[in-house]
Amino acid sequence: MIRKVWPLVAAAVALGIDAYVLAGVLPSIAGSLTTTVAMIGLGVTAFTAAYAVAGPLLSGRLTRGSTARALLIALGVFNLGNLITTVAPGIGIFLASRVIAGAGAGILTAVATATAAASVAENERGRAMAMVTFGLSTGTVAGVPVGMLIGQSLGWRWTMALVVAVGVLSMVALATRARTLPSLPTTDGAPVLGVLRSGKTVAGVLTAFLLGVASLGLYTYLLPMADARGLGDWGFALVWAWGIGGVTGSALIGKPLDRYGPKGMLLVLPALLAASFVTVWAFSAPAVWLIAAAVWGAAGWASVPTVQQALTQDRPAQAMPIIAFQMAAMYLGSAAGAALGSSLLAAGTSAIDLAAWALVPAGPAVLLAGWIGTVALGTRRRATVGERSEPVHAVCESGA
Repeated sequence: MIRKVWPLVAAAVALGIDAYVLAGVLPSIAGSLTTTVAMIGLGVTAFTAAYAVAGPLLSGRLTRGSTARALLIALGVFNLGNLITTVAPGIGIFLASRVIAGAGAGILTAVATATAAASVAENERGRAMAMVTFGLSTGTVAGVPVGMLIGQSLGWRWTMALVVAVGVLSMVALATRARTLPSLPTTDGAPVLGVLRSGKTVAGVLTAFLLGVASLGLYTYLLPMADARGLGDWGFALVWAWGIGGVTGSALIGKPLDRYGPKGMLLVLPALLAASFVTVWAFSAPAVWLIAAAVWGAAGWASVPTVQQALTQDRPAQAMPIIAFQMAAMYLGSAAGAALGSSLLAAGTSAIDLAAWALVPAGPAVLLAGWIGTVALGTRRRATVGERSEPVHAVCESGA
């Protein structure tokens, strides 16, 4: 299976780096472009907004001709945006380049995840989608610190050059596997918003948004929270604990999803995420924080393929638009969470209390995920059993 999906994982690594690497080099970019950190921060907003719009609206159109072509175009747009960022002479071109990169990233995430799922047997779809999430988390965990070190030593433009280099290597890898990539089903003429007519899909997209607000949004303030708790010296270790947890969770969740299905994980993972926030808020021991950070990262990243599996297992033909909406919601949630955290801090909230505030979106996420697992999936299972039993009744009646 890994042989089939590794080029898609490599592309996801580049996305994972690019989505968060700017946060570590904002001051140096602002100084280089003679503007404010706040203006450079708009680049993150521009990337996220373009990601959220392009993924749902454009991914289906690009795949109508060829899956490989769609992936290469999306990755090419992504790389072009990052290359322009690397050489941007001013804030205007910088912001425009983030829109271009975000658009390519939004399309690429949806198409790559759907392609990974379509490349393997049905009993391996959970692992395939989890591998793409593994690439995203690995890019965030390993790439961002490396990018920050490069930025500190050589300058932020070399940090972006790293993203471009990884993206180009991913493009080469995809090109070599182009003939083996499966065709994806398309819904010609069907409105892309049609997938949101399903209550389960809407609940899944809302869950992804709320988990993004709570998990990724709060992660933005992990270091200030540690400082407020007197654990400033443990900041680097906590970042790595969160990252290692995320990589481990996304790497290991695939097999349980394929074997047992997403139902149990939908109940457990959001609850673990909320429990980690309570632990961080209530305790101050370094060991407890390290464990909580690892659980936080693992539960947050493992929830991504779990929700994907729950929403697409009975609708594989609509996997791509569903995943596009889910991932767009997650990244929008991340941006919203970071903005809300900033507003709370500006209003005088202690950094450590942000963990308690994260329970506000985490609570509804637990309830929505629980509804999907116990009601929506249960309803689908009963319907499926009924569908399978109809021919038996028909045969009995015909033979009576």
